[in-house]
Amino acid sequence: MSRLHSENTVFTPNTNSLLSASKLACIRGDRLLFETLDINITAGDIVQVEGPNGAGKTSLLRILSGLSQPYEGTVYFQDESITQHREAFHQDLLYLGHLPGVKDEMTAQENLEFNLALHGLNTETAEATLAEVNLLGFEDALAAHLSAGQHRRISLARLWQSQAKIWILDEPFTAIDKLGVEKLEQLFLQHADNGGCVILTTHQDLSLPAERVKKVTLAYRFY
Repeated sequence: MSRLHSENTVFTPNTNSLLSASKLACIRGDRLLFETLDINITAGDIVQVEGPNGAGKTSLLRILSGLSQPYEGTVYFQDESITQHREAFHQDLLYLGHLPGVKDEMTAQENLEFNLALHGLNTETAEATLAEVNLLGFEDALAAHLSAGQHRRISLARLWQSQAKIWILDEPFTAIDKLGVEKLEQLFLQHADNGGCVILTTHQDLSLPAERVKKVTLAYRFY
């Protein structure tokens, strides 16, 4: 298991990087969450962002995905700033936030079809993909009648169809049972082995081989 960042060091771009960052700093309210954060993520990497609540894990994921701007520093996609190459970056990015983003008035299948269409993916695969997350039989159920775990699985089903190389996932295991977690971990390995990368936060220990997981550790700052 290795670490992907250091503070107060000179950033050296990695020509094989899918995603990298130089001297990131983030301020929320009047508190500095992190600073001088350097990251290089290459094809095949599975990266766990860890730290206590309030350390800035979600803030870092949002910065890496381009949804938030850092107070200082730059995020690069294949060694080009994501602000300068936003369209190409977004075509190769799948971001799933902490909230599942499911519409209660739509069925499970309609929710998945909507998300697939939004990302230019084949909506005809929706029913088969729901089977991958153990929702076959619930495809016609309104999301309002489904559990939090089933909401999460509707959102995660997109992973089985995604062609994006960069997956950024905020707490993907929330409300997922043990078998579901194991299936997701195997999917992460498969995605990494196929030339992609996975960046995730989770409050639980991963069961993946230690040598396959790299870590970015954030500390809680009181100032």
